[in-house]
Parts: sequence; structure tokens; C-alpha cells
Amino acid sequence: MSTKKKQGTTPSKATTQQVDSNPFSKYSLNYQTPAQKVLQWGCMLFIVFSLLGLTWALPFPYLKFLGNYNGFFNWSSFLIAAAVYYYYQKFPSLSFIIFFMFFVFTYGIIQVAEWQKRGGPSLLLISAVIFIIAAGLQFANLKLKNKKPSVADGLQFLIISPVWAFHFLFKKKA
Repeated sequence: MSTKKKQGTTPSKATTQQVDSNPFSKYSLNYQTPAQKVLQWGCMLFIVFSLLGLTWALPFPYLKFLGNYNGFFNWSSFLIAAAVYYYYQKFPSLSFIIFFMFFVFTYGIIQVAEWQKRGGPSLLLISAVIFIIAAGLQFANLKLKNKKPSVADGLQFLIISPVWAFHFLFKKKA
């Protein structure tokens, strides 16, 4: 027993080290029940979709050298490229599913933009409404557990949340 005291290993320190070694552990602590996880998965996917839609709706300058490809480049293009690069660096095996997710979301955003051209509501409005509803549900989900993550944690959670949502589908069974 004295050897354990000399080593200085306590259960709380071991738990802290386990949480720090897995980037999803701290995030998962906020969502313990299956209902909370499903709500969070849905909210985060809708938040990512709405953020892509919001950046897509921002005016992008006409760049002559792009020629016919001008319509294919916008602020979302840079956001997608940066996100896929980041996810590839941090989570190589999951970055491909994230790339596919962006492909599907981009298709959806293009459809909403086409609807706007035919007289439907604006992409900006639809994206803003989706963002407000999804962020409100996410906040309510955290409020149920009386959790108040810091702003830094909130930003980190926003960045890893799409990967967190998909890692459950692909995690290895022990």
C-alpha cells in the first residue's frame, strides 16, 4: 500500500489522464444518455450544415482567372478545405467520412440556393433559422445536465463534434 502512495497515482489522476488522452472523452462527458447523444448528433450536424450555408450565402468576389468555375468557389470552399485538412491531420481515418458529409451538405446547400433562385426563401434565412434552432436545442440539452462549458471548450467541441458524431459508427469493438 505504501508503494501506491509513493507512486502518487490516485484514481482521480488516472481518470483525468484517460479523459485527456482521448479527445472525445471530455466531449462525451456532457452527453451520457442515448437520448442526449442522439440529440447532440442531430444538432451538431444541423449546425455544421447551417454554418456551411451561411458561409455559402456570403458574397464572394468574381475572380476572372477562374472563368467558368467562378460559381464553384466561395467562402464555404475554403471552410471545407480547411476543415478536411484539419480532420485529416487529427483523425485520418474519419476525415474521409467528414469529406463525404461535406459533399452531401454541399449538395443540399446547392439545392436550397436553386430554390432561392426560383423564388423560395433565401439561403441566408434558411441557414440562420436552422442554426438558431439547432444551437437552441444543443443549449437546452446541456442545460438539462446543468453543464456550462467554457467558450474555449465550446469552440473545441464545435470543431470536433462532426467527428465525434461519426466515430461511434466506426469505433472498434473491444
